[in-house]
Amino acid sequence: MDGSAPAAPRLNLSRLAERIGGAMVGRLTRLNFEQMRRDLLGAGYYTVTAEAYLGYRIMATGTFTAFLAFLAISAPSALSILGLVIGGTLGWRVPLVIIQRRAAERRGKIDRDLPELIDLLVVSVEAGVGLGGALQMIAIRMSGPLGDELRLMLQEQSMGRSSDQSLGKLLERCDTPSVRSFVRSLQQGERLGVSIGSILRGLAVEMRTRRRQTAEERAQKAPVKILFPLVFLIFPAMFIVLLGPAVFAFKAAFGG
Repeated sequence: MDGSAPAAPRLNLSRLAERIGGAMVGRLTRLNFEQMRRDLLGAGYYTVTAEAYLGYRIMATGTFTAFLAFLAISAPSALSILGLVIGGTLGWRVPLVIIQRRAAERRGKIDRDLPELIDLLVVSVEAGVGLGGALQMIAIRMSGPLGDELRLMLQEQSMGRSSDQSLGKLLERCDTPSVRSFVRSLQQGERLGVSIGSILRGLAVEMRTRRRQTAEERAQKAPVKILFPLVFLIFPAMFIVLLGPAVFAFKAAFGG
């Protein structure tokens, strides 16, 4: 019989978070768990459930609040109580902001790379390669989030999921207007038996038009975004440089 002490069970943080989140699902009815799940998929966290994500947020809130409560007890004041409230709010909101920002950045990269994917598909299909073979060749060479999504989609197909279903899952993970048009065009082409090459050519034109419109919208918003730093940062510095010597000269002339 081995006299060594049994090893202590290792704390599984993800399992703990999922248990906490699962216990709170019925109590926090105002939370949109479907939106949480979409944000996690959009950010690339395929294996993290909405319950585990909620558990992490609750744990972060509890950690922030406990730490600031300890500081408030050590040095009680109105400011420490305010910090306690702010800390708890940050613990609840920061994980949400991080996930949503990561999802937005990832979807933006996918939208930027999608026209290149469509052009490669058009060239491959018109050269006589089937759609599945073209996607496999491109997925091997393409990097970034779009390449990851293509490889995951092909992996799902190799495990028995139909092309239509795997495209639907791709749209579920990357639900943007561009990806929606891409997925629905491929699904429609397969169902109706229409030439994929002609569909993709029309889609490529649509993507370029949408890209140009997005660039024009950003250019129109640029003056509004520049207004704040211009008024509060650049203009005051210019006034100091231009009017400063005149003020000193005025004080020197009339100060006595």
